[in-house]
Amino acid sequence: MSETLEFIVRHGYSVLFVWMAVEQLGLPIPAIPLLLAAGALAGAGRLSLALVLLVSVVASLLADALWYEMGRRKGVRVLQFLCRVSLEPDSCVRRTELLFGRYGVRSLVVSKFVPGLSTAAPPLAGIFGMRLPRFLLFAGLGALLYAGTFAGLGYLFSAQLEMMAEGALRLGEWLVVLLASALAAYLLVKVWQRQRFLHVLRTSRITPEELKERLDGGEEIVIVDLRHPLDVEAEPHHIPGALHLSPDDLDARHHEIPRDRDIVLYCT
Repeated sequence: MSETLEFIVRHGYSVLFVWMAVEQLGLPIPAIPLLLAAGALAGAGRLSLALVLLVSVVASLLADALWYEMGRRKGVRVLQFLCRVSLEPDSCVRRTELLFGRYGVRSLVVSKFVPGLSTAAPPLAGIFGMRLPRFLLFAGLGALLYAGTFAGLGYLFSAQLEMMAEGALRLGEWLVVLLASALAAYLLVKVWQRQRFLHVLRTSRITPEELKERLDGGEEIVIVDLRHPLDVEAEPHHIPGALHLSPDDLDARHHEIPRDRDIVLYCT
């Protein structure tokens, strides 16, 4: 057995715990390859599959509980923070709200399979006052399903994955360079897309003070409140005279928006 595999076997549970916790905290480091590798080592008898699942679930739950508590204490400011640091600020919370609004607490079971949703769902549960035992139950089921799926696949195909790992080890440092380059390229593309989106957003943005000044000046402005119902429930403040529309209703109700004046969109 190579020194690399010896290290993974000796420290596998610790590495898996830290990796799962860090991924759930929001850093863009996918845990799926590590779960597959841990499952493959379990299939080869070098790790315990039960301990792999236990370590993964505990690490995920600790990170989830931290986000849940932050959501409960800080409210929507946590989601605003996630949008600021997200590599996909245009959809980082919206998809979670849609899933959460449609399936409620059950969304916690499947959210871990969708990048971004796994981090945004726990604080959203805290914002809307979900009871902690209920949250931990469904978040734990989601973590078990997530870890069990990929560690289970690694376990079932351990022989094939071991052959791939041996080939990868023969590449040595070149494999590390290749993987690091691919990750760096992915992050650069996401950062570029984020900056382009934020630039467009800034050029077409109006501050609350500017809007109030124009309204006080007698300008006829249409304000369309596009916040998701969950956002309204979490922060029930309304701009007087605003037309509330869900983005899903735009196709059916767009005729309600006048075309002869400036339109201001209010969203999260």
